[in-house]
Amino acid sequence: MKAIIILQAGNPEVLQEVQRPIPALLPDQVLIKVKASGINRPDVAQRKGNYPPPPGASADIPGLEVSGLIEQCGESVQRWKPGDAVCALLTGGGYAEYAVAYATHCLPLPANWSFAEAASLPETIFTVWHNVFQRGRLQHGENFLIHGGSSGIGITAIQLASAFGAKVFATAGSDDKCEACISLGADICINYKNHDFEEALKDEGADVILDMIAGDYIAKNIRLLKPDGRLVFINAMKGAEAALNVSEIMRRRLTITGSTLRNRDPHFKAQLAAEIEKNVWPLLKNGKIKPVIYKEFPLAEAASAHALMESSEHIGKIVLTV
Repeated sequence: MKAIIILQAGNPEVLQEVQRPIPALLPDQVLIKVKASGINRPDVAQRKGNYPPPPGASADIPGLEVSGLIEQCGESVQRWKPGDAVCALLTGGGYAEYAVAYATHCLPLPANWSFAEAASLPETIFTVWHNVFQRGRLQHGENFLIHGGSSGIGITAIQLASAFGAKVFATAGSDDKCEACISLGADICINYKNHDFEEALKDEGADVILDMIAGDYIAKNIRLLKPDGRLVFINAMKGAEAALNVSEIMRRRLTITGSTLRNRDPHFKAQLAAEIEKNVWPLLKNGKIKPVIYKEFPLAEAASAHALMESSEHIGKIVLTV
């Protein structure tokens, strides 16, 4: 099969197309003939040598989410059969013509969604559902702030939080990106290049904040949180360290937490997939959650897709098609 590998840590050009054997299955896994694969920030971090794959994941083929047709099922798989259209969460190996996934980490292709659109779902939906609704415990009527509102995570978080009745705030790096966030359901979006988000939102406050930026955002986030507010980290693009006012955290009973998804065990991800199918998949079917694909690239142009990801000009997801 054709696959994109990371030759060595470095710039996008280290992504090269090679021939690899089709991966073998475990009894509880399925082999997917990949139609599309989503691009995510962790793929970029892995390419740069900053995010090594967990044990058991593909050592040099990136890719955390795919859509396609099931080609083969392991002997203990009961739900799926060859020919079923699915999207799936992976620990790696998605930039290829075939990929292996646990059967319990697959979800049916949403009605009326293309393979490219469906490939944009798993990594972002799993991340947002766990961090915003499970760890952050976002409730109807609460104020929710998402940084990086025009990213793949951001567009998902905005739409899900809005669909579940939260008041949604976002930050983004241009007026066009802010307009896109508003169109997806954000009540307010702040262009952080022109305005201080803390000053803009100080009268609103936030019950839950999903932060992929960290750095100097940390202190601002904490000051914005309402009593019993929850701050959830999923990345630290501006740095992982900051001084904290512990007295303020105690006085307002704040919760600071965070998570990474890739290294969680298969059973956890299976439970997460089941909860997502129950709570989120109906929203996909009735159109309350819409795909936002910025650009599609052929598999062989993975380097160009990564260069676009790093430029941060995109609004929504970047997808490789196979």
